[in-house]
Amino acid sequence: MTQTIHFTPSSSLLQQLDEALPQTQCTKCGYPDCHSYAKAMSLQEAAHNRCPPGGQEGIDRLSKILHQASLNLDTEHGVERPRPLAVIKEMECIGCTLCIKACPVDAIVGAAKQLHLVINDRCTGCDLCVPPCPVDCITMVSVTTTSTGWNAWSQDLADQAKKNYYARKLRLEREKKDLVKRQHAKAASKLKSVGHSNSDDAARKKAIIEAAMARAKEKLDQWNTK
Repeated sequence: MTQTIHFTPSSSLLQQLDEALPQTQCTKCGYPDCHSYAKAMSLQEAAHNRCPPGGQEGIDRLSKILHQASLNLDTEHGVERPRPLAVIKEMECIGCTLCIKACPVDAIVGAAKQLHLVINDRCTGCDLCVPPCPVDCITMVSVTTTSTGWNAWSQDLADQAKKNYYARKLRLEREKKDLVKRQHAKAASKLKSVGHSNSDDAARKKAIIEAAMARAKEKLDQWNTK
């Protein structure tokens, strides 16, 4: 019988792999974020050549941490390229907010039916805002020429992108909790309103019955005095 071996990653290995990734949160590796990909590598569930933004240098970094041979980039997950930034065509934007929801680092600002703008200092060039745009008004423009991978990026940018990503996650969690609270408050208010309405109806019916009984008693008293 073949025995299944379950690997448990050490926190130090997971941390090293996570810190070696560019933190663009682009999901090109097939995982929802850089940390998830790092965890998969630490568990020997994913190869270390699936990160196009990190490029060949990124693969070399990961291979050293894992004590494995370096590999060529798996182009099924993308190609190494100059660093891009998202640019929104102002005259074509309809303010649908879909790109805002797709951006993993809150690099796009705007309101419904209003022009959206990209904060260049926050954009990681992840491409995630492009597919959901219904009017194709977002293009990815290279901001480096021949520099690609980590040569077009930096550890400072990666650290800031990671902070922005987790700040967004906290914001979304907070907004979700606030929404649930508002929904509960609204439901409680509705139940209270219904309770008051039922109470008012009962009081009105009781008053009508009492008035009818009073009239009946009055007529009976008048009859008895004749």
